[in-house]
Amino acid sequence: MDCKIIDASKYGRERGNKYWGHATSRDLVHWQELGDVLYPDKLGQMFSGSAVVDWKNTSGFATAGGAPVVLIYTAYGDLAAQCLAFSEDGRNFTKFSGNPVVEQIARANRDPKVFWYEPTQKWVMVLYVPIPIAGGGVDGKGKPLARHTINFLTSPDLRSWTVASIIEGGSGTDRYLYECPDFFELPVDGNGANRKWVLSAANGQYAIGKFDGERFTPESSRLLGVFGGTFYAAQTFSDLPDGRRIQMAWGRVPSPEMPFNQLQLLPCEIRLQQTAMGLRVTRTPIPELVTLRDGPNHGAALAGFRAELIELRAEFETGRAGAVEFDIRGAKVILDTSKQEVSVNGQAASAPFTGGNQRLIAFVDRTSIEVFASDGLTYVTLPFIPKTAEQSVSVNLHGDGTKMKSLDVYKLKSIWEQ
Repeated sequence: MDCKIIDASKYGRERGNKYWGHATSRDLVHWQELGDVLYPDKLGQMFSGSAVVDWKNTSGFATAGGAPVVLIYTAYGDLAAQCLAFSEDGRNFTKFSGNPVVEQIARANRDPKVFWYEPTQKWVMVLYVPIPIAGGGVDGKGKPLARHTINFLTSPDLRSWTVASIIEGGSGTDRYLYECPDFFELPVDGNGANRKWVLSAANGQYAIGKFDGERFTPESSRLLGVFGGTFYAAQTFSDLPDGRRIQMAWGRVPSPEMPFNQLQLLPCEIRLQQTAMGLRVTRTPIPELVTLRDGPNHGAALAGFRAELIELRAEFETGRAGAVEFDIRGAKVILDTSKQEVSVNGQAASAPFTGGNQRLIAFVDRTSIEVFASDGLTYVTLPFIPKTAEQSVSVNLHGDGTKMKSLDVYKLKSIWEQ
């Protein structure tokens, strides 16, 4: 669960030249690092993108039959363009000699998300394209303010691309449909006959709507996906055998005195649920994380409990007024029953109750905390570095009618222990 120390002399821990690393996993929890596969070249650094399995070999990259793995990435140098690399064995990758496959549309266009759209038998690329605003000034980082747009491109073979549509996503510092987009279809309440598309931005904001293979039509305004500011640039896995849509995000947290910098947040299954507020995305930690549990469930027997890495799960009946307060290694997680709100170290988020009940899940790592409430409707993730000596957990109920129905507390192992 915690970060792995890597060789700082090779990679550095501050921003610099960007490579693509490579890691594999059988359970999305334990990972094997295989080394770098994309290096900077004459087109620039290796910025973000996505990967697909070309099951029908539309690209022709699989010379001996089979299905190649194709990486679609942004090469960021004097220009910003979209490129390909491919592999027939999933280990050794070759950059396409015809790169770039999408020339620069506007300065800093980046982060191609690509998937196969079966009804039209075409690939779809979802690409962030910022359009500078003439005389619009600069943002807090000194960069020109821009209109944030998402371009939808299509291709029959991953090599040749055509812009099919453009959607506006705000301007200036408004990051609605911003960089590192993801785009995917989900069943509503698990009903495969009723499906909607979700277009998400790097900061977790998203819109829900329809897609016809070329154009996305939003049916919702901007929706908040996560709270806390740590979550960024998430991508989802598709083609899983069980049909789940699993999301992993970059966790922007400090890593003081460490040779590595920041981490990946927990893998979560995302669903689309009908709520009293309308359709909303939910996130819940994947069940494979139980393999990290180290020893028995301590339940409410917390007097002697001490651990560095912790998983806590609780369910309780909510009273008319009051609060449930958790102290997890010094992190304060408070559920206010009258406001239907959760606060994590002062970061507040709406946490509506269902049928008078509330369920909460919390994971505490060495540099972060992740909290899920309201069956995944609420997700808060924050930087958090506990004091070494503080390894206890406590729970206090306040107010009228609030009753704990269940409490499960586990020590966790590192994901890197074999």
